[in-house]
Parts: sequence; structure tokens; C-alpha cells
Amino acid sequence: MSTALSFNAVAQEARPPVPAYHDPLLELDIDERDNRYQFERSSLRALNVHDPLEGVNRRIYRFNAQFDRYVYLPVVRTYVWATPSPVRTGVSNVFDNLRDIPNLGNSLLQGKFQRSGETTARLLFNSIFGLVGIFDVAEKMGLPQQDEDFGQTLGVWGVPAGPYLVIPFLGPSSLRDGTGRVADWVFEDYVNYMDNRDFMNDYQATWGIWAIDLRYGIPFRYGALDSPFEYDQVRYLHTKLREFEISH
Repeated sequence: MSTALSFNAVAQEARPPVPAYHDPLLELDIDERDNRYQFERSSLRALNVHDPLEGVNRRIYRFNAQFDRYVYLPVVRTYVWATPSPVRTGVSNVFDNLRDIPNLGNSLLQGKFQRSGETTARLLFNSIFGLVGIFDVAEKMGLPQQDEDFGQTLGVWGVPAGPYLVIPFLGPSSLRDGTGRVADWVFEDYVNYMDNRDFMNDYQATWGIWAIDLRYGIPFRYGALDSPFEYDQVRYLHTKLREFEISH
């Protein structure tokens, strides 16, 4: 499930404060005679998502929700409190710039040559004129970031999604997309653009900054759907989003 955003410049306003957490998996006192409950349950039964590991996936979903509540979001809130908005934006832009490496490779593999050219231009402009990506000058030039990953590439090639998966710490995925995530990681490590992997391995704290920025850029909050069927809804929405991304 990909999700950090590009920004126009370091001076852009801060993202909204991280909202309060609502545990979606608390014991719920549900009136099963309620019309809204009956409608939602019958609607969800009609959703066709291949999830043979649902029992395990639900347990991992609960684990991710608790980890998000007690560990991840508190760290993100501390990061927001301790760093000014221009710094956070610059950090996000640098990691977004590095993410354009797999974006470029996958655009080529999918035969999206115009998009490949635009991503190449983004890399050059942001790496040179944007000071290794601190400033997203390409966005101002009409070159927004266009996310592509190897899971999408496999989908374009006709590889089926396979069973739905919830990956610890990372969230919704599938067998195909999980495999694609590993391939993208290996590709980034091999290319080592601007020696970024060597630098991050030499200075391990940068991996922590990367992980914090990753969550900082994802607006999803557990419990935000305010539904006892959040797992089912997230599963369906994620699956349909991936289908849309592959077809475009």
C-alpha cells in the first residue's frame, strides 16, 4: 500500500496534526437488529476479495493497530513537535526523490514511456536544482510524482494478485504486491542512487527517520471509519485501489 506525497517547496505548511486514535478492535456492543448494521453486513458479504488467510490477517491487523497506537503515532507526534515544518517537508522531499528510482524503472517495464521521461526529468531537476531533492522544483514545473511499483508492473504483465495479505507493520498487500515490494527494495539497493544506501547503512539513524517520515506521510488512521467492519472495508478499498492503479 504506497502513500508519501511530494511538495512544492520546503516552506509549505505543515500537515494537519495527527488525530486522536480510536481502537477499531475494541469489543463492540452492536445491536444486530439495527438496520444500519444489517445493511453494512449484507453489503460486505457481496465483496469478493480472495482472503484465505483471513484469521491470520485479522490478528496481524490488530497487532498493527496496537503498534500504531502505542509506538508509531507517538513517535510521529514527537517528530512533528520537535521539528519545524520546513525541515519535515525537506526530509519528505528527499525520500520522495529517492523513490523516483523504482518509479522510473517500473514505468519503463510497463511501457509507460512518457511517464518514464517525466520521472527522469523529475530526478534530474530535483537532484541538481533541488539540492538532492530537498526542494521539489519539478512539481512547480508541472512534473508531479507518479508512483509505480513492481507489484503494479506484475499486474500489468497479467500476474494475478493472489491471496490478500496483511503484512506486519506495513499493512494491506497481496502475495503479488508483497513480492513486488521486495523486488523494489532490492532494485533500490542495487542502484544505490547518489550513494544513498551506503550513507543510510553508515548512519543507521537515517533508517529511523525514513520510517518516521513514511508514517508521517500516510493519512490513514485506524478507527477512522468508525465501523465494526473496518477490516473488511480496508481490504476491499485497498484491493480496488490496486486494480485502479494497475489499469492506469
